[in-house]
Amino acid sequence: MASMPVVEDRLEPESKEKNSATDKAVDDKYNVESAELRANEAMRLPILEAIPIYEQLLTLFPTAAKYWKQYVEAHMAVNNDDATKQIFSRCLLNCLQVPLWRCYIKFIRKSNDKKGLEGQEETKKAYDFMLNYVGVDIASGPVWMEYITFLKSLPASHPQEESLRMIAVRKVYQKAIVTPVHHIEQIWRDYENFENSVSRQLAKGLISEYQPKFNSARAVYRERKKYIDEIDWNMLAVPPTGSYKEEMQWMAWKKLLEFEKGNPQRIDNVSSNKRITFTYEQCLMYLYHCPDIWYEYATWHAKCGALDSAVKVFQRALKALPDSEMLRYAYAELEESRGAIPSAKKIYEIFLGDEANATALAHIQFIRFLRRTEGVEAARKYFLDARKSPNCTYHVYVAYAMTAFCLDKDPKMAHNVFEAGLKRFMQEPVYILEYADFLTRLNDDRNIRALFERALSSLRPEDSVEVWKRFVRFEQTYGDLASMLKVEQRRKEALSGISEENSSVFEGSLQDVVSRYSFMDLWPCSTRDLDHLARQEWLVNNINKKSDKSTILGGSGFIDKSTAGLISNANVTSNVVYPDVTQMMTYDPRQKLGTGIPPNTTIPGVPPNNLSNPVVTIVSGQAQATDPFDEILKSTPPALLAFLTNLPAIEGPTPNVDVVLSICLQSDIPRSQTENVRPGTATKQLSSGVGGPTTSDLSGSTKSHPAPSVSSYKPTRGKRKEPENRQDDDDTRTVQSQPLPRDAFRIRQFQKARRTASQTGSASYGSAISGDLSGSTS
Repeated sequence: MASMPVVEDRLEPESKEKNSATDKAVDDKYNVESAELRANEAMRLPILEAIPIYEQLLTLFPTAAKYWKQYVEAHMAVNNDDATKQIFSRCLLNCLQVPLWRCYIKFIRKSNDKKGLEGQEETKKAYDFMLNYVGVDIASGPVWMEYITFLKSLPASHPQEESLRMIAVRKVYQKAIVTPVHHIEQIWRDYENFENSVSRQLAKGLISEYQPKFNSARAVYRERKKYIDEIDWNMLAVPPTGSYKEEMQWMAWKKLLEFEKGNPQRIDNVSSNKRITFTYEQCLMYLYHCPDIWYEYATWHAKCGALDSAVKVFQRALKALPDSEMLRYAYAELEESRGAIPSAKKIYEIFLGDEANATALAHIQFIRFLRRTEGVEAARKYFLDARKSPNCTYHVYVAYAMTAFCLDKDPKMAHNVFEAGLKRFMQEPVYILEYADFLTRLNDDRNIRALFERALSSLRPEDSVEVWKRFVRFEQTYGDLASMLKVEQRRKEALSGISEENSSVFEGSLQDVVSRYSFMDLWPCSTRDLDHLARQEWLVNNINKKSDKSTILGGSGFIDKSTAGLISNANVTSNVVYPDVTQMMTYDPRQKLGTGIPPNTTIPGVPPNNLSNPVVTIVSGQAQATDPFDEILKSTPPALLAFLTNLPAIEGPTPNVDVVLSICLQSDIPRSQTENVRPGTATKQLSSGVGGPTTSDLSGSTKSHPAPSVSSYKPTRGKRKEPENRQDDDDTRTVQSQPLPRDAFRIRQFQKARRTASQTGSASYGSAISGDLSGSTS
């Protein structure tokens, strides 16, 4: 959160819990469902009991036009005119929504109906007031028509009044027909009828003059409607939660704003800016808690030269988002840029006067502001006061010291500031490094070494890693060989107890040489050497851990080579979560989910061979066959089991066993001859033709369509060789008397192709299988 003081780089657990509780309270506070329930409850209550509910809702959702409308209608229902006027004065200018404004017109007309001419004039002013604010709304078409009807109904006692009334009606018509609103075509037709009823000769000239403007407005209306339809007009303004709906609404509003900024109707700048302003105001009704919209709105005013309007937008933004530090700085920047220094200073003073928001960053920015606007002495004076603030951190000291050194050219002052801060922030490694950088710029090597020695003597080993690294780098740049080697040795000894990675196993590592003799992106070795050294470092870090993990939990007495690295790396760091390799199983390419049969499971009636697609299920460390596949095997004919047992080995992806079974079940396998197949005779029966598909069985045709040889099935690269002396009339050859295709799916494809050939006299195949086979038979 922007309002949280930046005291430390890391939050304590209590602070995290506090922030989490605050965020949860905010979410509960702006709960949309709860708000809807309370609003519905208020509708059923008497107005006196409903007032506290409405006030609470409108405090949380000050731009919710539907709640304002519901609130004011409750007062109008009991004729409470004073309360109604007060509510309208609170909400109308902040909620530019047509339904709420039409409720306002309804109230005005009801209040002035019995007042005669005076009441009519008041109603006319109310309509002008309304259309001046929401007349560019795409939903304001009915309001324009209602206003025209009201003007036509006004009495005229003499011709001069009639003429004035006609002029007023014409003026409203001409404004309406050039405004992209709903019912614009109907308004145009009414305008044509109106002009023709007054004077046909005058109507011809006016209609021809306004026809192009109307066409442009109608075209813009159609384009604008596309953007308007993407907006949810019932959404409540809540702090951003990052939900998908919020992001979509944000994008929809951004698209509409860009559309309006493009001035699609090519109107004058004043009218165009009025439409853009209206769109921003409507957008803020729903994105009320988005600081980027407020900032964009204010900067748009500033770019247009309306600096006063930009200031007003920033003031409203800080009232809506009082904790937004970004908007406060942007507002002060605007005031400073236009020369309003006292106003900018007042913004900072109000911000720093609140202890809850007086962050270290706010102190730093105010020091810089005073340095720019009032000079060095004013900045120094405020720094002395800021040091006493409970929210002053080492960042304030660093910022002021560098300001004195870089801008004021006063290294002595900067040195004194760093020394003063060292008494408070000796335990901050980042402050030590910033101080060292400053001394490096001064080329003060003696004080740099003294600073490192003082800091390393007080810092904890786990906090001193970066300081040691900078000390070593300093000695590599400014020291001699003896001091360089001495500091490196001291670093190893100091950091050896932090973790096993910094133990003495790295004594004399070649990486020290690489670090010592490299500069920027120049290395004393090749990229391959760097990779090799990094690999060695990892091996050395894990060499002692492998012996500790010689057994795997669960009873196994060995470590697989493929998992040894993972096991040895299990305790490298507590921040990394590694998988439990003790529950893993070695991958077997024969395994596939869906069959549930171990590779070595013996099935009664089937020779002990490897069926396709076996899988192992582990239950309590033991392999067991799953029940569904056992049921399938029991219901499978023995001939089919024998056929599956002797399927050839498969190259490539393993087919799904369900597909193979469906193919085999559709084949014509003689059941009577293989009813009593024994495991030992399955292969003989298949080889002798009993129970096995012959060439005609595979092709589904007579001997005029012999089975192609293996060279026809097997994909080849380059030129295809046709077999010589092929015997086309040999229909006694069985499947096992010639090389079989190595893919069960190709058998099925050829079977379909042969059946087609027997019906049509030709067949083209191969493209559906792999693209390598093609041919025709006739």
